[in-house]
Amino acid sequence: MTESCSCITAHPPEKFAYKNAHTVGTIVASTEIKIINEQGKELGIGEPGELLARGPQITMGYLNNEAATRDTFVDGEWLRTGDQAVIDEEGLVTITDRLKEMIKVKGIATAPAELEDLLLGHPHVEDVAVLGIKDEYSGEKPKAYVVRKDGAPGEEELGRGLLAYVKEKKVRHKWLKEVEFIGEIPKSASGKLLRRVLRNLERGGKRGVVVREGGERAKL
Repeated sequence: MTESCSCITAHPPEKFAYKNAHTVGTIVASTEIKIINEQGKELGIGEPGELLARGPQITMGYLNNEAATRDTFVDGEWLRTGDQAVIDEEGLVTITDRLKEMIKVKGIATAPAELEDLLLGHPHVEDVAVLGIKDEYSGEKPKAYVVRKDGAPGEEELGRGLLAYVKEKKVRHKWLKEVEFIGEIPKSASGKLLRRVLRNLERGGKRGVVVREGGERAKL
């Protein structure tokens, strides 16, 4: 990220194994990191929370913007990265999602990336993106935008199947509220998901075939 000027973590040669490919490595020299929860308490091994970092590569703040500096830097030195991360026993850091992308279901944080990884493992899903949509009872619930593979079942059958698939694999607050089938997942040139484009589609009402909880189907 820009505020760190250079890297915070890297993979040392002894950690080049394929099993570590999902991690972002260990901390670089002269750098410290910690994981904190929403109350600011420092967490331990295997506990996910926000990743903070400090070191000589971290900027001192934002020029002529004291408010942004206070919001981004804890105690004037620890950079809030905005990433949810976890550290394992070997000191390897895994980024699980962006905190601002987290879906709050009855106040419980649900990572879109976790559901995307699950759905990408389904044999009939070519591509997928998950984001939170409003729900009267829970505040938010996850919604999946899905691109079907060639030869996959029809939207209604597959939609019901995907809702059931997530229910079977995940706890209740991670269940999908609905599945929408679209032709392509919007991404940047670097391959990053453009969730804001999907949010604009959601707000604008321009939608494809939607299968909701309870088996309801709509084409809007």
